[in-house]
Amino acid sequence: MRTSRLLKSSLRSQNKCSLHSWWQRVGDPKRNESVECRIQNIDEPQGNGSNDGVAEAKPPPKKSAKDFRFGKLIGEGSFSMVYLAKDIHTNREYAIKVCEKRHILREKKQKAVMREKVIMNRLNLHPSPFFIKLYCTFQDSDRLYFVMNYASHGELLPYIVKVGSFDEECTRFYTAEILLAIEHLHRLDIIHRDLKPENILLDENMHIQITDFGSAKCLNEENNDTSNSETSRKSSFVGTAQYVSPEMLSDKSSSPSVDLWALGCIIYQMISGLPPFRAPNEYLIFQKITKLEYEFPDGFSVAAKDLVQKLLVLEPSQRLGSQDTNGYPSIRNHPFLKNMPWERLHECTPPRILPYLPGTSSNEELRSQYQVPDHLEPGLDDKQMTRLLGLALQEDDQEEEIISKPARKSSILDIPPEEMTQRLEEQAKNNPWHKFVQGNLILKHGLVDKRKGLFARRRMLLLTTGPHLYYVDPQNLVLKGEIPWSPELRAEPKNFKIFFVHTPNRTYYLEDPEGFSLKWCRAIEEVRKATYAQSS
Repeated sequence: MRTSRLLKSSLRSQNKCSLHSWWQRVGDPKRNESVECRIQNIDEPQGNGSNDGVAEAKPPPKKSAKDFRFGKLIGEGSFSMVYLAKDIHTNREYAIKVCEKRHILREKKQKAVMREKVIMNRLNLHPSPFFIKLYCTFQDSDRLYFVMNYASHGELLPYIVKVGSFDEECTRFYTAEILLAIEHLHRLDIIHRDLKPENILLDENMHIQITDFGSAKCLNEENNDTSNSETSRKSSFVGTAQYVSPEMLSDKSSSPSVDLWALGCIIYQMISGLPPFRAPNEYLIFQKITKLEYEFPDGFSVAAKDLVQKLLVLEPSQRLGSQDTNGYPSIRNHPFLKNMPWERLHECTPPRILPYLPGTSSNEELRSQYQVPDHLEPGLDDKQMTRLLGLALQEDDQEEEIISKPARKSSILDIPPEEMTQRLEEQAKNNPWHKFVQGNLILKHGLVDKRKGLFARRRMLLLTTGPHLYYVDPQNLVLKGEIPWSPELRAEPKNFKIFFVHTPNRTYYLEDPEGFSLKWCRAIEEVRKATYAQSS
């Protein structure tokens, strides 16, 4: 038994040695023009143009983990973690991807890791502002390290989630930047194969930087085992199934058109708020993809719809742009992208991403300039609501009054213990929504349409002590979620039916079909003020 353990240990050691030597070979400049372990310090001058310094030039020393202070975790994958780190010599910040060798070997991801390194080196040799830059790589006995620039605004996806969907101006701008990035990749004979909002980062100026080339493919790569790579790809769709092209689910080899399919999915998601192919599990998602089974919700931009339809085509050779040479002029010239300043797009100021509710056939589009300020003056009284809406408040006391607001009390939450106990007992006996609120007293409830982009779901909204804002599926009687409370939460009425609830990480778009949005906003603000009175 001891011999067996020693044998396994020896095999692991041999595998690590093999990975170590392979990593070094991939980093050999003579083999693939790598920039292995050469930190480019852009803060220092690169020479004065004379030949005097050529003989004195020395290659910079190789880096190690001891040259960096590792900070917070900013991303993670199946066999890697990405940390924000600072160079102890220059104080510059980097994103460092740390790959565990034992996980790479266990998951048989050696080729994927090496391919990512080769592709990022190639992008360094042919730079574009729309890609994460690899500064250097190094390794120790247990890990591989990719040192990359830090995209300080993170992934594109949380911005879509936060505001629900982008307006046309934002969608058009980011579509154009993604298209320029795809053009650059394809000119270098690289297919990304995993384009999605999570792999599109935003730099300090809110321009895109594409990352994660572990699934990418080099078209001119020698000894490229297509069948093995495709088989491997089919089994690695965790979390990304919504953007996979139909040919990658079959035996067909992938072509640059797979990235055009992903572009169509991303445009759809930016406009509507959700990916086009959605289902409870990956198998059903794949079924929808292969059948091209998706719909456009009411209010989807006509020009954007036409572009998406021309990109989401089952036959790769029939997708818009698939027959183009030297970039994708047919996509650039599409009406949705007309008049884009293509040559100076990376120098333009991106449009601001702000809360936006797209219009439908029954509602106009609604926007908000709201951002959570550092020192917001508390309060949302009747005068402020009247000013926001340009409307006169109607003081009617119909059936949707706040349930437990007692007369002559200073606050909606100012309820004596005896009264609280009595109301909770009555609520437990008679209120069908009691089971969803974890023993809290319901202060106000009513049906609302909870919108995410162009999609809406009918929900029972429950404002309770705690405070909490629960929302329940009224047909299936399932608790679907909760709007998170904080001192920064604000309710903003847009008209008598529609109101926004702003939180630090997301804006919720709610429509009261009975027209009592003002009462919802008043109740939410009163609870907020009573709860956070001391901090306000």
